[in-house]
This record gives sequence, structure tokens and C-alpha cells, in this order.
Amino acid sequence: MTEFKLYSHYRVNTKEVYLKIGELSKLTGCSVQSIRFYEKEQLLSAPRRSDGNYRLYDKNNLEQLTFIKHCRNLDITLAEIKLLLDLKQSPETQCEEVNYLIDEHITQIDLRMNELKKVKASLIKLRSKCSTDQTVKNCGILQGLSDSPSHQ
Repeated sequence: MTEFKLYSHYRVNTKEVYLKIGELSKLTGCSVQSIRFYEKEQLLSAPRRSDGNYRLYDKNNLEQLTFIKHCRNLDITLAEIKLLLDLKQSPETQCEEVNYLIDEHITQIDLRMNELKKVKASLIKLRSKCSTDQTVKNCGILQGLSDSPSHQ
């Protein structure tokens, strides 16, 4: 879990600490643009606003953003993240829906990995069609890319 650092110049009262968007970005490694996007998509709760209309993020926003970033690192879609965040709001609910979502995600990754293996094999085959002592005019790779898929 990312440590929530207390910056005295962001202290609004003795109980709450707020961070501006740049500080939240630095703490989480998430770009300012991504933070704004997650707010717009309602994945991240709307922050408070200062008198100068700056966004002020609290510990809850930091925890939400850390969760979102971790999900994105696992290639979980925004729709799936919304579902997980909704489920997280019902802590007494059985986690079968969470398990199902992750199982489906694993299946999709397996399918993509198989497709990537096919792409790699095609690239290796294509690479074997050209040696370094060829001119572009006689490049087997470029000729192979120009062939229709039925000739490959």
C-alpha cells in the first residue's frame, strides 16, 4: 500500500490532509491526465475544491487511485474496474462475482497469449526470408508483407 504522507502545507484541519493533483500524481505514479480521466469516468470520487478551485484529494482518493492503478497494471478494463469498485462498496457480499471476473480475465489473457505466439511465429518466418546482404529491392520481408495472406 502506498504510504500516505502528511504535508503540513496541505493541512486543512487537524483531522484531514489534502493533496493537490500534482502531489497525488507523484505519490501514485499516475499522470495528472489519467487522474482527471478517472474522475471524468467516475472511477475516482470527485475531490473537494479549495477556495481557489484547486482539486484537493484525501486519503480515500489516494486509496481509490492506488486500486485503479493496480487494476490497470493487470490490464483490467475500465468497465471491470467500475464493477470491482461497486463490489468493494458492499463488503458483506460474497466474492463469487469478483472471482468470475478475474477468471474471465485470465481466460482472455490466455487467448491473447496464444494469438501473440502465432504473431511471433509469423514474424520469425517472415524474418527468415531476408538476409542482411540484400537490397531493399530484393527484401524478402517486404515481399512477404506484400503477398496476400493466402500465399503465406
